Amino acid sequence: MATGAMSRSNDWTKSLSDAQPVPYWLDDPGRPRPEAALTGTETCDLLVVGGGYSGLWTALIAKERDPGRDVVLIEGREVGWAASGRNGGFCAASLTHGLSNGLTRWPDDIHRLEELGARNLDAIEAAVARHGLDCDFERTGEIDVATEPHQARELEEWYAEIRARGLAEGVEYLDAEAVREQVDSPTFRAGLWDRRGVAMVNPAKLAWGLKRACLALGVRVHEHTPALTLKPYGAGMAVRTPYGAVRARTVALGTNVFPNLVRRVRPYTVPVYDYALMTEPLSDGQLASVGWQNRQGLGDSANQFHYFRLSRDNRILWGGYDAVYPYGGRVRAEYDHRPETYAKLAGHFFTCFPQLEGVRFTHAWGGAIDTCSRFSAFFGTAHRGRVAYAAGYTGLGVGATRFGAEVMLDLLSGERTERTELEMVRTKPLPFPPEPFAWTGIALTKWSLARADAHGGRRNLWLRTMDRLGLGFDS
Repeated sequence: MATGAMSRSNDWTKSLSDAQPVPYWLDDPGRPRPEAALTGTETCDLLVVGGGYSGLWTALIAKERDPGRDVVLIEGREVGWAASGRNGGFCAASLTHGLSNGLTRWPDDIHRLEELGARNLDAIEAAVARHGLDCDFERTGEIDVATEPHQARELEEWYAEIRARGLAEGVEYLDAEAVREQVDSPTFRAGLWDRRGVAMVNPAKLAWGLKRACLALGVRVHEHTPALTLKPYGAGMAVRTPYGAVRARTVALGTNVFPNLVRRVRPYTVPVYDYALMTEPLSDGQLASVGWQNRQGLGDSANQFHYFRLSRDNRILWGGYDAVYPYGGRVRAEYDHRPETYAKLAGHFFTCFPQLEGVRFTHAWGGAIDTCSRFSAFFGTAHRGRVAYAAGYTGLGVGATRFGAEVMLDLLSGERTERTELEMVRTKPLPFPPEPFAWTGIALTKWSLARADAHGGRRNLWLRTMDRLGLGFDS
């Protein structure tokens, strides 16, 4: 998207004057009350650490696989308070952070990965129906849009490639006229519509619904219960908490961006801060001026990309572009808000949709997501197979975390399954170097990606080197 141009009046910062600095999804009077903190000592078959999607799916599927299994889930604050409750709500079938990333890294497994991803999204849709998860699930698909001539050429070439490889089922190429018939922006030049591979959800309601489903199946959930230490205890493991402890035969770690209780896993991830805005509800006339009758999610094709979608009450969520890595990789509340990014995003919004000039933003927020050097999840075990972990989803974990939950449960059971046989599951990404090298490398990569966007997509020597090392990132 052309980021230099601004809206006609150039007074778009006024649109932010009433924006509340809280995630829209979490600003909900229907937010459930937290469960009581753990006190004393409990024992169980499986302890799940983390009350985001990763932990919630693990606890739920564990009980569905074996209703007699005694499962405890502990969460340091409240279920869904972090990335799971404030993301864009794009629930994608892709397990590999997009087909391009998966094809580059695991070409021999890509058809199996795509099949497993499609089955995983079907299973999420089935779970929404089976457990009555009130999360505004809409399987609308997603359109990747080109906003520059080189992006339009690349989309057309990519569509030809995936068709030749038999990977284009359900994907439709849209020229400029066709994409603007779906969603009308003067910046759109082409698009690829994945009709079935993405669903839109209310992310906080999904997390809260999964919590209710876990409780209904007998999972013991304790919120405001951070896990402080993880140590072997007899034939199992013990996790200490502020007011007690849990002794478990096995442990699944779904802490993602927060420091892993298995210390050797920590160098594999770093936090990156992502930001988003939410508009007021559009009037019927405003919505008609944009079109968007099929309610797809959208993302543009730049390296520094935007993602955007409609909420159930016809607000537009507009996020992305800036991805900020704090020196030292620290996760701090002070990084959750960045007014300079909010102002930048507002300008980009009105460049994309000039017909919506005058619309105001009601919420502006940000927060940390975890990323790894291959930009998609990795998995492993520790303590002689009694502990499993999954991390590194890089902002595309709404759907993939359910797959990761199944992988962790497979690993803890010692089973060889079609999931555990995947190269993606059997291998690890490269760890990040210590500071100052991590910050320098990430800053240079971000600068290079912005430069590529401004120069017709041409990747400089640094990006080409990263590509050759398997560290390239282009979406």
